[in-house]
Amino acid sequence: MAIDRLLKDEATEEKGERARMSSFVGGMAIADLVKTTLGPKGMDKILQSTRRGQNITVTNDGATILKSLHIDNPAAKVLVDISKVQDDEVGDGTTSVVVLAGELLREAEKLTMTKIHPMTIIAGYRMASECARDVLLQKAMDNKLDNEKFKSDLMNIAMTTLCSKILSQDKEHFAKLAVDAVLRLKGSTNLESIQIIKKPGGSLMDSFLDDGFILDKKIGVGQPRRIENANILVANTAMDTDKVKIYGARVRVDSMSKVAQIEAAEKDKMKEKVQKIISHGINCFVNRQLIYNYPEELFADAGILAIEHADFDGIERLALVTGGEISSTFDNPESVKLGHCKLIEEIMIGEDKLIRFSGVEMGQACTIVLRGASVHMLDEAERSLHDALCVLSQTVNDSRILYGGGWPEMVMAKEVDALARKTPGKKSHAIEAFSRALQSIPITIADNAGLDSAELISQLRAEHHKEKTTSGIDVITGGVGDMEKLGICESFKVKQAVLNSATEAAEMILRVDEIITCAPRQREDRM
Repeated sequence: MAIDRLLKDEATEEKGERARMSSFVGGMAIADLVKTTLGPKGMDKILQSTRRGQNITVTNDGATILKSLHIDNPAAKVLVDISKVQDDEVGDGTTSVVVLAGELLREAEKLTMTKIHPMTIIAGYRMASECARDVLLQKAMDNKLDNEKFKSDLMNIAMTTLCSKILSQDKEHFAKLAVDAVLRLKGSTNLESIQIIKKPGGSLMDSFLDDGFILDKKIGVGQPRRIENANILVANTAMDTDKVKIYGARVRVDSMSKVAQIEAAEKDKMKEKVQKIISHGINCFVNRQLIYNYPEELFADAGILAIEHADFDGIERLALVTGGEISSTFDNPESVKLGHCKLIEEIMIGEDKLIRFSGVEMGQACTIVLRGASVHMLDEAERSLHDALCVLSQTVNDSRILYGGGWPEMVMAKEVDALARKTPGKKSHAIEAFSRALQSIPITIADNAGLDSAELISQLRAEHHKEKTTSGIDVITGGVGDMEKLGICESFKVKQAVLNSATEAAEMILRVDEIITCAPRQREDRM
């Protein structure tokens, strides 16, 4: 037997050069895929699923696009993961992080062609990313103490984030919604208490912020339409024991009247349960499951508003916002925590009736109602708004900001270049490559807007050699613009996360020198 058969049949391995090539190609392909969605003039993608119903998603959110892909290449998977983490961690910059990592790999590929060892490249990248991070720290501005200024920073950041999304037409309107919603949180990053309801119809401009909690349900028949100073019991319990369930149970009776007796007994049991619930001294009962006709009658008689089948997300939020807890047993009222709010009323949005809880315990709660032409549009609007909300809530905590429009990348590239000139040995090539990769972000922003990127970047580079410049790409006029005047800002935290994640991902992929694919499991013939 030949000695080279180390792995089982059908397992494959790629070594050295080939493995590295396969990683580079995978990483660059993913970066090229989302590259066109970067910046204010980025394009959208339509993702079509092959499942039944063939759902389509129209989006330009990097993480959403990459999440929906089924990828075989291991290096590409690493990039998909960093965009996911970026989405969970800071919410925005999901495309930038992939593009930067892809460019770092592209540069690394050129360097390995000239026989520079991957470890040397990694060492250079390390130095470069530290240098870039220090520059960002020096250049970050913080207006936390000046309330007016801080609020305008938040507005600018929200508008910059929304610029590259579907909401860019009405970005001022939505930036204001997002800033108001986040400032209500008073510094918490828990976005649970901001609820987003999507209602097709109307235009995007009809979207508004409501300072209560809106539940997407109707008020039942014969029940009070409006309740003040509500005590709310949020429950998850079955309310259907007033019917005899014949499935699965065998009941032997000698006359129909016996069946009626059994039914009456069941009904009494139900009545008892409703009495227990009423004895909590509530005037609103919200149940996750259905409430059938008979208990609904009983609640209506007692003047209690009963809301049935409030989906799980809805009741969890409702409990959180009104300060109650979800209960399922009602034997000892003292252990049940009720929720409270000042007013419950029915409102109309478009065609639909909804229930609004205003004056809730948790003052920071609010609901953003999105209106729009179609469901796809609303989904994309929600994703865009979510990005803005994430970035803003992070910025409220860490209030440092940077100018946008490719300004931070140019600043970093300039310093990294200077470092490369001071560094002896082969590492300097890698550091230079890092600076080129950083410049690829403004280049891509310009390319996506159909501008002449080579011309623009050389102008920018010249501008950045002056001290204290605030120049970046102004895609609207198609030239170099003053970011401070245009109010284009980004959150420092987002930029820092992009830089760190992209460098680490590129480093991880560079370290690979062998890819081993396991043999697929064989099916045994069941004969």
